[in-house]
Parts: sequence; C-alpha cells; structure tokens
Amino acid sequence: MTDATPGTVRVETTTDTQSEAERLAASLVEANLAACVQVTGPITSFYRWEGHVHNDPEWLLVVKTATDRLDAVVAHLRQHHSYEVPEVVAVPVIGGNPDYLTWVTTETR
Repeated sequence: MTDATPGTVRVETTTDTQSEAERLAASLVEANLAACVQVTGPITSFYRWEGHVHNDPEWLLVVKTATDRLDAVVAHLRQHHSYEVPEVVAVPVIGGNPDYLTWVTTETR
C-alpha cells in the first residue's frame, strides 16, 4: 500500500439464496462500491435467532473495497439485503500485492 491509497478492507455478508448473493455482488461492483465480490456457497451457518438455534444453507459474499468506501458499502447492503439484520463485518487488509491494492482503490472511485 502506498500513501496515495486509502487502505483496503474485506467485507463479508451472507444471504440465503445464490440469486440474491449474485444480485448484491453485481450491485456493489456496478455502483463502484467494490472492486471485486466473490460469491461462494452453499455454506452452512449455525446461529441463534429469536431464541432458537438454526442451521441453514447460505451463500457468502467477500467484498473487496477501499477503506473510505466502507460506510457506503454497509449502507448499500443494509438497504438492498433481504435479511432484517444482515451480517456485515469488515476486516482490514494489512498487506498484499501493492498493485492489487491500488487496483481496488482505483475501481472504487
């Protein structure tokens, strides 16, 4: 990472259908909020919701974006996600290929 780049984060969210995962991924890239979104699944998520333990198939989205776009990514996912309380967590990228990290920043402008 160079001083010219704002930093990179990986944002994760899950959804219950492949079609929603792909719709969210495309909308993030089309809005220049993400340089790349990877969709994988199905995975099995175990969680407690409304007092009951559930295990359900879900699709995982891994969003690569610039740190200064994080708030907009979170807002976008909260607005367009079908879940009442979608998982949206961000993890800072502390290193990597500087060319790739610069590309992430460039693609989110």
